[in-house]
Amino acid sequence: MKRRFSRLAAALLAAALLVGCGASSGGSASATATYDMNGEAAMAQEAGGAESALLPEGTDATSETAQKIIYRADMEMESTDFDAARDTLMAAVEANGAWMEYRHLSGSAENQDRYANYTVRVPADNYSAFLSQAGEAGSVLSLNESAENVTSSYIDLQARITSLENQRDRLNELAATAETTADLLEIENQLSNVQYQLESYTQQMRALDGQITYSTVDIYLSEVATLTPTGTTFGARLAEAFTGGWHGFVAFVQGIVLALVYLWPLLIVAVAVVVLIRVLARRHRARHPRQARPMPPPAPAQYTVPGPGTDAAEKKEEEPKPKY
Repeated sequence: MKRRFSRLAAALLAAALLVGCGASSGGSASATATYDMNGEAAMAQEAGGAESALLPEGTDATSETAQKIIYRADMEMESTDFDAARDTLMAAVEANGAWMEYRHLSGSAENQDRYANYTVRVPADNYSAFLSQAGEAGSVLSLNESAENVTSSYIDLQARITSLENQRDRLNELAATAETTADLLEIENQLSNVQYQLESYTQQMRALDGQITYSTVDIYLSEVATLTPTGTTFGARLAEAFTGGWHGFVAFVQGIVLALVYLWPLLIVAVAVVVLIRVLARRHRARHPRQARPMPPPAPAQYTVPGPGTDAAEKKEEEPKPKY
């Protein structure tokens, strides 16, 4: 009796757990092992949305419910001393605990056309200080900043991960008390799905944490002979446009000349082909002269007798008769 009572109590406890998890209440053991994850996930999502709605604006970034903001910046600058500007940027990176995610250098010092593209990951706490120090490297032409609030997405991911962890623990408990192989296989299948979703959401959380913790700053630095003036008048801008147009025209003509120089072998071949075609055409005409077409005989002149009342008849009547 005691063994039957213990088995019955264990079965009732397992059924209660499955009902609380949202399982289907079937009569067979395999049916009771079916685990529904949508209901609890929806409840977790609603709880995350409610929690994010209760967050006050301007919450300090020291608590777990703080505003999660991703900062990004895009800076374009130029300098007449490229090496000094680059050293200043590297010093700003080291001083603010940042690290270089991407770097690309091109151009030559002889032509003074070097430029560099940098992608810097800066700790969010040092974001403003880094922008201020990086701006001292050269003349800043443009600076674009953006801030994306991802607090709601962050809390939703946290709720989903917590829900999936709870489901994993409950499935492990059910697997430990499974009585048949079919029940165990069904539980392990659902446990595999839960583990897959848990790993996916965990990776998303890590990526989001990385973007929040380290802000992204893209920097474009170019070397110039003369700095671009800022806040110039209309006359200065007109003169600059005229100068730029002339330089562009000269560069266009130089490009055409260089293209012709590069293509001179093809030009020589093309001229030789044209000359050869003309020579062959002349020889062909000399060997096969065109025969002149015979001229058609002239048509016989048609003479019409003027009738009475016509001008010719009247003139003939007016002519004086000769006297004998």
